[in-house]
Amino acid sequence: MTHDMTKGSVYSLLIRFTLPLVAGNILQLTYNAVDSIILGRYVGSGQLAAVGTSNPLMTLIIMFMQGISLGCAVLIGNLFGRKETEKLQRQVSTGMVSGCVFALALTALIVPFAPALLKFLRADAQILPYAVLYLRIVGCGLVFHFLYNYLSSVLRSLGDSVTPLYFLAISAGLNIVGDLILVVVFHMGIAGCAISTFLCEGLSCLLAYRYIVRKIPFLNMGRGWFTFDKSLFRKTLQYGSITGIQQSVVQAGILGVQAIVNSMGAAATAGFAAANRIDDFSLIPGRNIANAMTSVMAQNVGAGETQRVKQTFRAGMILETSFGLLASALLYLLYRPGMRLFTADPLVLKEGETYLRLIAFMYVLPAVTNGLQAYFRGIGRMKVTLWISTLNMGLRFLVCLILAIGAGMGIEAVPWSCFAGWAAILIVEVPLLIREWSHTGR
Repeated sequence: MTHDMTKGSVYSLLIRFTLPLVAGNILQLTYNAVDSIILGRYVGSGQLAAVGTSNPLMTLIIMFMQGISLGCAVLIGNLFGRKETEKLQRQVSTGMVSGCVFALALTALIVPFAPALLKFLRADAQILPYAVLYLRIVGCGLVFHFLYNYLSSVLRSLGDSVTPLYFLAISAGLNIVGDLILVVVFHMGIAGCAISTFLCEGLSCLLAYRYIVRKIPFLNMGRGWFTFDKSLFRKTLQYGSITGIQQSVVQAGILGVQAIVNSMGAAATAGFAAANRIDDFSLIPGRNIANAMTSVMAQNVGAGETQRVKQTFRAGMILETSFGLLASALLYLLYRPGMRLFTADPLVLKEGETYLRLIAFMYVLPAVTNGLQAYFRGIGRMKVTLWISTLNMGLRFLVCLILAIGAGMGIEAVPWSCFAGWAAILIVEVPLLIREWSHTGR
């Protein structure tokens, strides 16, 4: 199913496009949350901390691949808006081939070098063997993760955000069952969680591919799926790499903060890991409104509908601000029972609750900055999003280092460092937006 987003109510488009994305992200996060809950309850805080230590590095790699998918999706959306079907087909296949080769190369690096990478992050020696095992197994499924996210991005760039949700719902349900069987019944611990995730991601990408070739006639390309167009590769590389680097820069900053948290001890590491699961759920609406804004804008840029691009931005920012305020209120009310889903350890609870209680007051800032970044992505200004993200995460790491190590603030340093990074985006990007609109009429 495809949908022309150059027509119709902008608010209606954004809301209808965002809701499946939100539901899909909740299901995606359920993968990790179920791992953490089962490990924390049935195995112990040691393996929970191992997942928390491994996830930032794995997420760094995954975010780069998702960035490639997002960059390609902007190009595909532009071509769909311009009705250039033949070129769109070659763009889809070129992006897929490039991404798969990259994912396999990353797997070849992660498996042998997992111990060195985790030691670099100052992983606690007691949990290092578990973290290495988890990282290696999940790393073997990178090509499946890329393919699912890429194919989902293709569908979204064509206006369909609902179908990927169905595939993910099936996979998420099977993942829960797999975790319970492998961990609780067969006592496989952290390896069981990783294997379950690996298998379910493989199923997701298979379902997405079969749907596309059966339901979207112009993408039933047969061997054309393996076409590599050198003339399109340069722009694919430009958009995909810049967006991938931007996503990686964000996660690299998180990795730096994780390393600082790791130095605070196992309780802080486990508490931060559990709190991040709750934090991720709270940030879902803002992130997905931004993704919807980018998809709608990309089609309209391709169609030359510049005024509609501006309308999309305004509507998206209203939605972003509203959901940011709602997320702040809900998190502040529910952070304590949320933490108790993951652990009963009083030291771990204290660390996680301290983090969540403070950051709950700051959620309007990421909501607004998500909207700003979505605008520049949607109009193809990828370098702007890259440099702003670099500023954000560099400042976040520096402030966290100063407050945690220099001032001895402990886990409280992390929310304040996030605040500094988000504030920096607003200070720099709002003037850029004003200049963009005054010079181009957008």
